[in-house]
Amino acid sequence: MKYIIVGKNMEVTPSLDSAVRDKLSRLEKFFQSDTEVHATLSVERDRHKIEVTIPVKGGIIRSEQVSNDMYVSIDLVEEIIERQLKKYKNKIIDKHQSGGSFKQEYLEKDYMDDEEIKIVRQKQFDMKPMYPEDACVQMELLGHNFYVFCNAETEAINVVYKRKGGTYGLIEPEM
Repeated sequence: MKYIIVGKNMEVTPSLDSAVRDKLSRLEKFFQSDTEVHATLSVERDRHKIEVTIPVKGGIIRSEQVSNDMYVSIDLVEEIIERQLKKYKNKIIDKHQSGGSFKQEYLEKDYMDDEEIKIVRQKQFDMKPMYPEDACVQMELLGHNFYVFCNAETEAINVVYKRKGGTYGLIEPEM
C-alpha cells in the first residue's frame, strides 16, 4: 500500500509516521499493493484526530477517530476500518464487481455478518420546492441533523446537514 501521511496544524514526527504505517499495514491483507491510503493527523486542544481515507473503485473507505492521545486514535481507526471491511464485505463486492482495489483473498473469504442491515421504517412525504436556507430552518424546527428537500433553484433533490461547529452543509447531486 502507498501511504500519504500529512499533519494539519501539526508536524508528523517519525514515530507518528511509523505508528500509522505499522498499524495501517494490517489492512494490507484486504487491498492490492498499489492502493493509496491517505491519513491526516491533527490536534486541537486535547483532541488528537486521525482521518483515514482509502479510495477504491466506485467509492471510498473512510474512518475518523478522536481521542486524547494520537496513538490511541491510530489504534482505533485501524480497528474500525477492518471491522467495516469485514462487516460490509458482501455489499462491497456487489458494488465493486471486479474487486478493483481489493485482494482476491479478501473477496473470497467469508466473514460473519455481525449485524444485518435492516430497514425498519419507511417514510413518504410531500416535497415542495424550497431554498437551502429554508431547508436549514425546517431542519432546526424538526430537531434533526439533516433534511432532504427539493431545491427550488435546481429542482434536484438535495440534503442539508449540521456540521461540527454549528455550521451547515449542502449535498447536491452531480448531473
